[in-house]
Amino acid sequence: MATTIKHHAYLFDATRCIDCRACMVACSVENNIEMDKTRIWVAGIGVKGEYPNLERATMVYHCMHCEHPDCMSACPVGAYSKAEDGPVIYDPNLCIGCRYCMNACPFGVPHFDYDKGVIDGAFIDKCDFCPQRTANGQPPACVATCPTDALEYGDRTDLLARAHARIAAHPDRYIDHVYGEFENGGTSYLILSHVPFRELGLPDLPETPVNEVSEKVMEMTIPFALSWGAVLTGITAGVALYNKYKEENASKTRRPSNET
Repeated sequence: MATTIKHHAYLFDATRCIDCRACMVACSVENNIEMDKTRIWVAGIGVKGEYPNLERATMVYHCMHCEHPDCMSACPVGAYSKAEDGPVIYDPNLCIGCRYCMNACPFGVPHFDYDKGVIDGAFIDKCDFCPQRTANGQPPACVATCPTDALEYGDRTDLLARAHARIAAHPDRYIDHVYGEFENGGTSYLILSHVPFRELGLPDLPETPVNEVSEKVMEMTIPFALSWGAVLTGITAGVALYNKYKEENASKTRRPSNET
């Protein structure tokens, strides 16, 4: 599977989700993450309507793996990168905990670990497409464990074709739109729904990437240029102090036990 996928992507079908949260457990187990810090959470309004006319509106939420990542654009130290085959990758070794990515992401995805100090590193956590599985031809853990096929994994082009075919076959069941095909310049997490997407907790976004608009506006302002220089100076000093602390700790660790 891994050799045939040119652009990794997910497809989520809200009509199939039963809110069992098996995906959350699978993600935490696969990536050795505590359940209260899971990379997946459930959004939406839950059960709506009046008995006996009830319907569920929930969504499995995690990193959208945007084509034009706002987190990457906002990060001052390059802790985020965009792989050519889809995933947005986070490097905890570069992260300085500034949390700019949290403010920049229109989906509110990056989560800061407040239980860790600045020196501990690994401040932010998010979905990484389970590369340890996809590299071996296996789907991500959340997809593999979903009992109703609400989550699917494959090539973005194939998943988009599947999504549109599903809408055409059941126009009475789905909203005639695949969320993520164009929003914010496109994402690698595609969503089908039977209720308005905002009821799943998804924002109304233009097709133009948010970061392109914000960067153009900011670049035209002198105050931004001046303040950005001050920010970078502060970051440089902070990184230097952080590295010095790590070196001192490493030196203490390497010191022989009989040394006084």
